[in-house]
Amino acid sequence: MTIDTAERNRFGAAAAPARFADIPILQPGRGLPDGATYLPSSPETVRWGRLPSGEDEPVLTITSGETIIVDTVSHEGLLPDQGQDPVAFFAQHGVPAGAVLDDAVAIAASVPRDPVADGPHVVTGPIRVEGAQPGDLLRITVVALEPRVPYGVISNRHGKGALPGVLPRSGRTVSVFAPVEERAARLVGALPATEGGARDVVFPLAPFLGTMGVAPAGSERAHSVPPGAHGGNIDINLLTAGSSLYLPVQVEGALAYVGDPHFAQGDGEVALTALEASLRATLRFDVVPAAAAERAFGRIAGPLVRTADHLVPTGLDPDLDEAMRACTTEAIALLQARWGMDEHLAYAYLSAAVDFDISQVVDVVCGVHARIREADFAAIEAADA
Repeated sequence: MTIDTAERNRFGAAAAPARFADIPILQPGRGLPDGATYLPSSPETVRWGRLPSGEDEPVLTITSGETIIVDTVSHEGLLPDQGQDPVAFFAQHGVPAGAVLDDAVAIAASVPRDPVADGPHVVTGPIRVEGAQPGDLLRITVVALEPRVPYGVISNRHGKGALPGVLPRSGRTVSVFAPVEERAARLVGALPATEGGARDVVFPLAPFLGTMGVAPAGSERAHSVPPGAHGGNIDINLLTAGSSLYLPVQVEGALAYVGDPHFAQGDGEVALTALEASLRATLRFDVVPAAAAERAFGRIAGPLVRTADHLVPTGLDPDLDEAMRACTTEAIALLQARWGMDEHLAYAYLSAAVDFDISQVVDVVCGVHARIREADFAAIEAADA
């Protein structure tokens, strides 16, 4: 069913009517396949603005190789500067109460969060993976991602985008509502070129989870915004369905977690957020033993992404130049370990053949990732993991 409704923007001025794609509302627990291992995002299974620590109790325990379904929840529409009432916030944009997720409402109403000290993200977990030990890698394979709603929000809040002190001009928070529409048989986000105008600017959806990680050792629950060796809010838009993320395990059981669902994001994420919206994620968790991991990739210091075509080492640092250096160093080390390249030849190859992309510049710690085509090395045998 396509819904036509009158919409109002955050300033109360009349805006062009929103049209919503015929996407079913995936309320928690509904429409699941028979026999699925399911993890909801509920007040009992999430943290709001903090990541699980190495001493937290798991909300789910699984075996290596197991596939689970997680209903992730976006923070947009839940935050205090948006009223902390998702039903009221989305009603301003023509979304009926029944199309607002029940778990989003429950989290906004009852999950504790310090609005000054904590991050914005709703993080689901931790998930204990039996057999995972420090030194191993945890491989999280993204099997499928389904939109739970036909709308999302892009926010530039508190001057924390790539242009601090310049944007936003209109105040401390600008939240831009974007319905999902179906055009030319594909799902797109739709924006107007001018406030209140027709939604003539469209861009394709490419859903991914901005946050996937493992718990660091110790009892401290890390802030949800800056990424690190543990993964976390890495915001790498290559992590769409079919890709995998490898993370160095830091505590027994790995204690994995996911969150920060996106419908679409450009590299850089310059306004602060992507098109943020809730996703139903089907994920497989595999333990890669330390010896096999080292044979395949060498010693990796942080997140490593694998797509159908690329191996993607990463670099993370508050200084973007240092993040670039870190990514280059990781890429050279990977080429040496996996394919036996001499250091100077690896450096030359990276310069000639590899794109280094800015993952994001808005999460305190900047991210850079390199896309190494595995097909370039088809003639060289390599261990796999």
